[in-house]
Amino acid sequence: MFVAIARYELFLPASTSLKDKRQVLRSVVMHVRNKLNVSIAEVEHQNLWQRAALGITCVSETAAGCRRVMQDVEKAIGRSALDGAEVVERSLEILSLEDLTG
Repeated sequence: MFVAIARYELFLPASTSLKDKRQVLRSVVMHVRNKLNVSIAEVEHQNLWQRAALGITCVSETAAGCRRVMQDVEKAIGRSALDGAEVVERSLEILSLEDLTG
């Protein structure tokens, strides 16, 4: 079993309020969650208008499966974020169950 953990840093240049930001993020989160069945949440910068950080995880039988899902996640974020968000930084780590248990 493998677990993928990703973090995407987003810049929202058109956002002028937290309400604007949340509207864009809600769209991105719902699109990614519904399309790819991954866990996704805003994990940082909750009080900044033009920045957001999303944490995403998935579990798969193989590391390649995790990698494939996370590539699809990045594409989905890019497509759904066209209305005013851009990915400015990303990180990805894939761990095996053995890595997690010691």
